[in-house]
Amino acid sequence: MTAGGDVSHYDSAMTTPRRLRALLLATPLAVAAITACAPAEEKEPVVTDAATATDCVADVDLTAPGVLTVATDSPAYDPWFTQNDPTNGEGYESAVAYAVADKLGFSADQVAWKTVRFNASFAPGEKDFDFDINQISITEDRRKAVDFSTGYYSAAQAVIALADSPVASATTVAELADYNLGAQTGTTSLTAIRDIIKPANDPSVFQDTNAAKQALMNGQVDAILADLPTAFYITAVEIPKGQIIGQFQPETGEQEEFGLLLEKGSALTPCVDLALDELRADGTLAELEKTWLSDTVNVPELQ
Repeated sequence: MTAGGDVSHYDSAMTTPRRLRALLLATPLAVAAITACAPAEEKEPVVTDAATATDCVADVDLTAPGVLTVATDSPAYDPWFTQNDPTNGEGYESAVAYAVADKLGFSADQVAWKTVRFNASFAPGEKDFDFDINQISITEDRRKAVDFSTGYYSAAQAVIALADSPVASATTVAELADYNLGAQTGTTSLTAIRDIIKPANDPSVFQDTNAAKQALMNGQVDAILADLPTAFYITAVEIPKGQIIGQFQPETGEQEEFGLLLEKGSALTPCVDLALDELRADGTLAELEKTWLSDTVNVPELQ
């Protein structure tokens, strides 16, 4: 897909391979965080009887007239984006964003991207974007402050360690509690460490995935947690001596999903839901998953 938009917020330096097709979609996921902020002011729920997503968006006031403003964090990581450039339409989330835009009636050059830090995206208050796409897990705590679309992806939580690390022999979640673990701040990976694994030592908290990876390579932590597709990319490309020890479901094993994030009470929320419904129905979401996140893989389930 060829895409366009405002590239001023992103560095297009070629820091990662152009495409990774060997990442695998496996079981349901956990990746994002819980907001501790007070709820935003409630608005009346928006109801639409529009037949299509394009019809729905006709009367919606956008952040910028005639433009769909889409937010994500920077760096924007593979396999969700490629080349740290959301505007190129490559990587699963970039491709999904442009597919949603198309269903809403926007061409690629009518999509403008802006940088919003992960933790800031689900803080209460007005937003200067129409929706944010950044592996943000849908949680009830976050729903108090923002809107979410229906889920566009689900995956499992993955544990990454160096191949020669003692943690590499772990086969259960309980065994992980004996090791020094880390994850990005504000993510459900960090929540899973604290609430599910409950390690003996406080987990290390990192500003972003790059810092977490560096700490693992430096031996500052025994293992880090991330969503499964990200874990595949890290171990296949960025840390060749790393391996995925296993995967597990957070909470009770129920599926956790990523959703598009919008301002609380946004009139656009039902429109992006319609767009995602159309993308599921016509097979686009499944095809994009196959293209950018791949098919299946055998990763041990941590009991």
